[in-house]
Amino acid sequence: MHTLAVHFLERMQRRFFDYLIISLKGIAMGAADVVPGVSGGTIAFISGIYEELIESIDKISLEVFKVWKTQGFKSAWKSINGNFLLALFSGIAISILSLAKLIKWLLHNEPILLWSFFFGLVLASILYIAKQIEGWSVKIILAIIATSILSYYITLAEPFASPESPFYLLFCGFIAIIAMILPGVSGAFILLILGAYQTAIDTVNDLRDGLLQGNMELFKDALLKFFLLAIGAVVGIKVFSKALNWMFKHQKNLTLAILTGFMIGSLNKIWPWKEVLKTRINSEGEEVTLLDKSILPSSYDGDNQLIMAIIFIVIGFATILILESLGKNKTKA
Repeated sequence: MHTLAVHFLERMQRRFFDYLIISLKGIAMGAADVVPGVSGGTIAFISGIYEELIESIDKISLEVFKVWKTQGFKSAWKSINGNFLLALFSGIAISILSLAKLIKWLLHNEPILLWSFFFGLVLASILYIAKQIEGWSVKIILAIIATSILSYYITLAEPFASPESPFYLLFCGFIAIIAMILPGVSGAFILLILGAYQTAIDTVNDLRDGLLQGNMELFKDALLKFFLLAIGAVVGIKVFSKALNWMFKHQKNLTLAILTGFMIGSLNKIWPWKEVLKTRINSEGEEVTLLDKSILPSSYDGDNQLIMAIIFIVIGFATILILESLGKNKTKA
């Protein structure tokens, strides 16, 4: 009860700078969510806002409209921690809209360095989340092993063909958002497996380009796809947040063990050195990787950029330490 009271007081005492920090964390989450293999949920967890995010989403229900009707909009807004959600999701949106093209360029032109950075980030995240587990037991260890194996085999899955059906886009949005808020599971990678990653990235880029260039045809087409993905995402996040909120409150150690396992298994996907097994032609006529496997740097065909890759792994690792520090500062505030 005391802890809940402290969290409530913290939220009441937030100032503009605090919400700016939350938006910056949202920007980091958005950047992670754009890249297959990295989870925005991981960033939220490391930076100390994960449980508040899940709890706030869980509070969004039809009851909010009743509070709005009886007590006014301000009370309804406070009941769902609206300022926090607005600051966070604004940061996520800004990041996805502004970084989608950059991340796409880096994936094509500097894949080893990009994956090295995220490998270091996820490696540090595993250590951080595992450190939160209190009271290790056989059940906890088995949960980590089982989810590590499951996550590893998910990374080996071959993506489906690109989706065309509106219902399929709804389904992709539903599944991907669950992964995006689950630390260790990448929503972008789930989209990749479902064959909708290219569609999602193109939708974001077309939405922005159509608006900036005044191309209404391009904008309308992108907006339709965006809404289909968004509707699926809204339903998915609402359904899953309730289950996750319950798990954190009643089975926290087991939940942390499952998340740790998912992250360990996901390391295979973001290993920087790959051998391409299959390719496909994307919507822009470019040849892109469909299926690959992890190999040693010494077996890489071409410049393995080993020294620079190690530097970027260290930078990624250090980024988590910085985010962890921000999370601790927020707890002490």
